[in-house]
Amino acid sequence: MVLCAHLPAAADDCGGDTAVLVSPRAPTAGAPIRILAASDAGTIDDLMLTDDAGAVVPAGVTRLGGPPWSASLALADPRSETYRITATRNGAEVGCASFTVTRAGSDARPSRAAKPVAWDRANEALYSAWIEHLFDAPPDAQLSFDSLQEVLADPERNLLHDHLGLGEDDARGALGAPPDCADMPYVLRTYFAWKLGLPAAYRHCTRGSATQPPTCGPPTIVTPSGDLRSWFAGAAPRVMDAVHSGNARTALDDDATDFYPVPLTRAALRPGTIYADPYGHTLTIVHWVPQTTERSGMLLAVDAQPDNSVARKRFWEGTFLFADDVASAGPGFKAFRPLVARAGAAPTPASNAALRSASDDVAPAPYSDEQSALDADDFYARVGRLIDPDGLAPVAAYDEMLDALVEQLTTRVDSVQRGEDFVRSHPPQTIPMPEGAAIFETIGPWEDYATPSRDLRVLIAMKVLLDLPDHLDRHPELYLLDGRPASEARMLVEQRHADAIERRGITYVRSDGSEWRLTVADLLARREALEMAYDPNDCIEVRWGAEPGSEEYATCHRHAPAEQRARMESYRAWFHEGRRPSR
Repeated sequence: MVLCAHLPAAADDCGGDTAVLVSPRAPTAGAPIRILAASDAGTIDDLMLTDDAGAVVPAGVTRLGGPPWSASLALADPRSETYRITATRNGAEVGCASFTVTRAGSDARPSRAAKPVAWDRANEALYSAWIEHLFDAPPDAQLSFDSLQEVLADPERNLLHDHLGLGEDDARGALGAPPDCADMPYVLRTYFAWKLGLPAAYRHCTRGSATQPPTCGPPTIVTPSGDLRSWFAGAAPRVMDAVHSGNARTALDDDATDFYPVPLTRAALRPGTIYADPYGHTLTIVHWVPQTTERSGMLLAVDAQPDNSVARKRFWEGTFLFADDVASAGPGFKAFRPLVARAGAAPTPASNAALRSASDDVAPAPYSDEQSALDADDFYARVGRLIDPDGLAPVAAYDEMLDALVEQLTTRVDSVQRGEDFVRSHPPQTIPMPEGAAIFETIGPWEDYATPSRDLRVLIAMKVLLDLPDHLDRHPELYLLDGRPASEARMLVEQRHADAIERRGITYVRSDGSEWRLTVADLLARREALEMAYDPNDCIEVRWGAEPGSEEYATCHRHAPAEQRARMESYRAWFHEGRRPSR
């Protein structure tokens, strides 16, 4: 699947299974060139770059993924007029492309594709590889950004930065407004489509009801055209204004959707696949870390928050919420529904029936409704086996859960501080609090700086951590017990828990600017207080559950209005029980 789109010279016909993309589409002397190769068929052992004399050009190769497997390299200062890039596996060519570098003073101009290219397995593989590279970092790194713009504007991360050669990523506002969690998959997909001349689609959907999942109208197809330099800046806001959390929560058997459910297999859960939880949150898979004898595996995803921040998170029950009894949603892992080309007409989204028996040319993963048949325990067990196929030792499983909880708490530190900074910079403004379930969904400063959704997930995560000993009793088959009884493993986990929660923790900045350390043990003991800690009108000490009259609380001088506190009290059950209310 050698990709020829946007190459000044036609790609060589290697007859291989690897897509090769050269960026920018019209390379010029003195400007860096980035090359990305991706394949669903197997690893890419090497990328070899040769110049017009046939000499090999030294270049460091970065390898990621699998599947799709990818490799990339950068040429900082092209000196030759023509180059050939070759991807190899087991010593054999599996993909290649040739390209010409335009010299300074040439009359050549960046070319446009004669017509839009299609979403096929080659472009799907490149899309996954591009996303994986975009959020690449060591597995244990706390990867976060102030906004998605920060990521896309970084040419070290974004292999399609200035791909059109028009300076399109440098203009102020070129990337549009920051997306929230529901917008981000669409923004990433539309951005990639913009760069490669691909069509993209979105629908206007309802938000559903207490008894029915959302439903959607006909698709709107957008294709890059006109002034390409500014096309995305106009298209992205229209897409973001149209889509919301309902777009991802549609029923699993619904055809009139932007996403379709995929099987729970390693090949189907690839970078770019989304996860839609039943309560309206959306994450995008970006990387798999394989299990080894030294460490457990990881499935990593990113999400965007209402305050515009973007962070990478690991799969576990505290971040990927799943429920099989929520009538208002079709939760689970889903992929963008492919657009099928039609002669002389706009492309059409593929139906579930077509995807159920899809050939390799239609989509990288078939339609599957298997997630609808799973309860929460079965769902987490199935995905857990994909992440750690060899099983986990109980104490190692506990350590992974604790690490994930601390990641969530650390991310909350930043979110709460953003709210504190906003309220302090807008005195004496009080942020209005929505009524009822709208506290999770409204727009404006409350959406940006209140944390009800995040806090609900933190409280659920705490419950999952505390429930691990009981989970060992219920599902000993999921753990490596080495012949020991589950009761012994339970005791070891409880001992590790008692020690670890006193050592791990977070530090936040109090109202007077002083730092205050809280251990995980402190925060677990404050779960009741954290059920009412999401209002940014409260001081930061209250938002971390400080006890009135304590030394920690002494620096608090701001409180939410009494009527807001009264309503929060009436909503407490949602947080105590770990469930969002029906619409």
